[in-house]
Amino acid sequence: MHVCRECGTTAPRWSGRCSGCGEWNTLDEERTTTKARLSISTTALRDVASTTACVHRTGVGELDRVLGGGFIAGSTTLLFGEPGVGKSTLALMSLRELASCNESVLLIAAEESVAQVAQRARRLGDVPPGLEVAATTNVDVAEQLLRERRPTLCVVDSISAMSDESLTSIAGSVPQIRHVAERLCSVAKETGVALLIVGHVTKDGELAGPRALEHLVDTVIRIDGDRHGSLRIIRALKHRFGPTGEVGLLEMVPDGLREMPDATVLRGPELDVPGVVFTVTNDGSRSFLIEMQALVATGAGSPRRVAHQVSSQRLALLLAVLESRCAIDTSASDVFAATAGGLAANEPGVDVALALAVASAALNFAVPRTMAAMGEVGLAGELRAISGLTRRVREARRLGATLCVVPRDGELEDVAGVQILRCDTLAQAIAVAQSGTN
Repeated sequence: MHVCRECGTTAPRWSGRCSGCGEWNTLDEERTTTKARLSISTTALRDVASTTACVHRTGVGELDRVLGGGFIAGSTTLLFGEPGVGKSTLALMSLRELASCNESVLLIAAEESVAQVAQRARRLGDVPPGLEVAATTNVDVAEQLLRERRPTLCVVDSISAMSDESLTSIAGSVPQIRHVAERLCSVAKETGVALLIVGHVTKDGELAGPRALEHLVDTVIRIDGDRHGSLRIIRALKHRFGPTGEVGLLEMVPDGLREMPDATVLRGPELDVPGVVFTVTNDGSRSFLIEMQALVATGAGSPRRVAHQVSSQRLALLLAVLESRCAIDTSASDVFAATAGGLAANEPGVDVALALAVASAALNFAVPRTMAAMGEVGLAGELRAISGLTRRVREARRLGATLCVVPRDGELEDVAGVQILRCDTLAQAIAVAQSGTN
């Protein structure tokens, strides 16, 4: 039968418009089952013995960091991202590392042939003997393999290509994806297999398939990156077994993905030019040194405002503050702002560095490379406190900073080897940056 996802009205055949609520294209195909009377019992929560879930480390340190240690036995993890970003490569790396530790692993290839998977695996290095692969798009076959083999980790690549023959809808449709995911999640919990499902994205960059897919799985991981660049960022958007927001960094190289435990390799050559200011941003439990760059040039016609890897709204706000509070007028000039290395900086804590970069480019003075600036800028031109200030200063000191410009307010512990200059306004921060060049 067909069920409306908006109001729940059922219909024997599909139609474009629901007869219950009148919405269009909301009827999804579902398989009907006869419900038997169930025997229900409850358990007192305080009487349940505490158990520790079995964690399987993937061998990929950055992925283990995001997962909080590794895959949990019986859990389902959804990995999605843009085409060509490295989803299949990352999944195959996890299978390869576990197989090298004599763990039983299985890859269900729904989009590639066995020969194509073998070619990809050989590009990563020697293929361990315990790495098994099955090419199928039938969820019945996949379920039977999980029950018979019971591997430590099973990867399904991808969920959009799997289908249930009992449904008449095509593979990749909302009913098929939802039904296949429900069956795979159920058998994973029943057998204790750690399941990794690979998903796709829509043209808007969102996860393809029904929203219920995110609720079915235990963990949702997104991998981002520019296909023309080498940096790949993995992030947990949902994690039932640990905190979310943790970040892992990988680099795409000819033989696969390489871990980047330290982002300092993203720094470019040291050039003493205007418009370059360093700052530190916090993401999860990690701190990253960001190189903010700005260029102010004479333009023809309407002035352009271009922001790459920084917030265009924050850039427009800071340009207004610079004009009104600091007497730095860029209204007739083209302003370009970006971060170097591929890491984005969209949090308010980088406002001071972005504003200093624009001021440095407009006034033609170079900010010392041993200086780092951090803080939020208000519309009154004041510097406002930010979270994790001590951690930011320590990371800046570790990477060579000897002077940090920070807001007047905010808790900050003493950090050896670095001079702290607290400023009340953006104008004071600009004066400090100019005096540091003398």
